[in-house]
Amino acid sequence: MSLKIEQLTGGYAGVPVIHDLNLTIEPGEAVGLIGLNGAGKSTTIKHILGLLRPQKGKIVLDGKELAANPTAFKQKVAYIPELPILYRELTLKEHLEMTMLAYGLDPKETWPRAEELLKMFRLDNKLDWLPIHFSKGMQQKVMIVTAFLPATELLVVDEPFTGLDPLAVANLLKLIKQAKDDGRMVLMTTHVLADAQQVVSSYAVLNNGTIETTGSLEEIREHYGLQPADSVDKLYEVLSKEQANV
Repeated sequence: MSLKIEQLTGGYAGVPVIHDLNLTIEPGEAVGLIGLNGAGKSTTIKHILGLLRPQKGKIVLDGKELAANPTAFKQKVAYIPELPILYRELTLKEHLEMTMLAYGLDPKETWPRAEELLKMFRLDNKLDWLPIHFSKGMQQKVMIVTAFLPATELLVVDEPFTGLDPLAVANLLKLIKQAKDDGRMVLMTTHVLADAQQVVSSYAVLNNGTIETTGSLEEIREHYGLQPADSVDKLYEVLSKEQANV
């Protein structure tokens, strides 16, 4: 059981944005996909979620190829988007019920888990609220709760810390650590590397649509000539200079 991205090339309207990406995530591993804005992170995620069709290559999860078995593939994936996506007409309770229905979860068995997550993010007394009543941070917490409700093989987490208070960030990191301990796979994009370091096993650096290097943070530092004392944010300065020279 693993996620394998092989020779993935894709983009929009026939124009490639990402080129020949190769990446493998094993059970119990969290990979940080990092890079500057425009490097191709969102395009990569949209391909993994089946929102874009590859121009070349394939994506396989637990033996299921996305192109050949889209429904079976997507049942194995949960997603936390950078910007919350909620239905205006549905209450929080109805969002949870819809998630259970989408993943074929037994409500009686799943509601205790839902209540645990709701209490963790202080949403347990807001089941009848509509999205209009939620702040940006609270909407993001709803996305987190719905993503961790099913025990999917793969979690795709896109810039998850935006708008979250420190307690919510700590709880999200706790959930990701638990997912890893349970043998699940995590793909995370974030610019907040200080938080990501607490859960990420290895990194893949995306630059100008290609994965330049993969490895631990120490290996990434060495690849780009950074010193141990350098802030991890200095990596973005190096990538910016590279991009300017292209």
